[in-house]
Amino acid sequence: MIAVGGENLIDLVARNQRDGEQSEFIAAEGGGPFNVAMAAGRLGVDVSYLTPISSDRFGDLLSDRLLQSHVTIAGARVEQPTSLAVVSVDANGVPSYGFYRNGTAERQVNVQTLASTMPQETAIFHVGGVALIDGDDAEAWKQHFKDCKANGILTSLDPNIRPALVSDRDSYDERLRQMMAIADIVKLSDEDIVWLYPDRPLEQALAECRADCNAALFILTLGADGARGFVTAGEVHVPAAQTDQIIDTVGAGDTFMASILAWIIETGRDDLRSLDATDTESLTASLARAATAAALNCEQSGCNPPWRDQLDG
Repeated sequence: MIAVGGENLIDLVARNQRDGEQSEFIAAEGGGPFNVAMAAGRLGVDVSYLTPISSDRFGDLLSDRLLQSHVTIAGARVEQPTSLAVVSVDANGVPSYGFYRNGTAERQVNVQTLASTMPQETAIFHVGGVALIDGDDAEAWKQHFKDCKANGILTSLDPNIRPALVSDRDSYDERLRQMMAIADIVKLSDEDIVWLYPDRPLEQALAECRADCNAALFILTLGADGARGFVTAGEVHVPAAQTDQIIDTVGAGDTFMASILAWIIETGRDDLRSLDATDTESLTASLARAATAAALNCEQSGCNPPWRDQLDG
């Protein structure tokens, strides 16, 4: 099983822009880790979502979306309200976000509740997103990540950095670096890596980041330029998948990540030794499938990952 932790929220997506003003907002379920859980569930692997969900009406939408995507909800339903993200999409389909998370349901976590909700059959624990930025909940996720590593569970990290939300860069940076040092699977975008390693060319930032990591599988996504993957056997690059149309890119990276995690489970690479033995041909195939999944998601409005038959078809 894949266990996923991190934020769930409602995206209020701006639509029907007129005269430079957004005239309408549409509510859509979201949050990076939430999207990963949903996308992995649609690919047919066993997925459990650990984060609490609000008992309000927005929480009902979130819960229903997970259940419809065949995700097991392990976290509690709590009385605190649902987090919100206001999303504006530019003419190229690229989103920008404003977040409202103070005292919300998805932040009601601690080390004890995470340990008690973690399924015993978990093979991979994945976490990331804005849940790692600050607060006691961010520290709880970090400690749970460490505990999983100590217990032989594969640890997977996708920071999905939102610079506008970071008020204490030093503490956030230190938290991410501690987690990257023990992560078995790391995915970063080119934007993430140049934020973590500023004032450097991308290749230098990549080299320094990989030196700071000990990941058996390291992935760098490059948007329209595809993705690069690194395992002990070597490095590969795959182009972005072709698509007939791009509605927006919301959830594309999360869908990509979910496809990689599903591939690890499906191919029996769900222990560190097997993952570390991955050959470059298999890695290339997995990245190509993940790129296709991301492209299919971009053909839909918001995060709407493909089901397994759509991806394989």
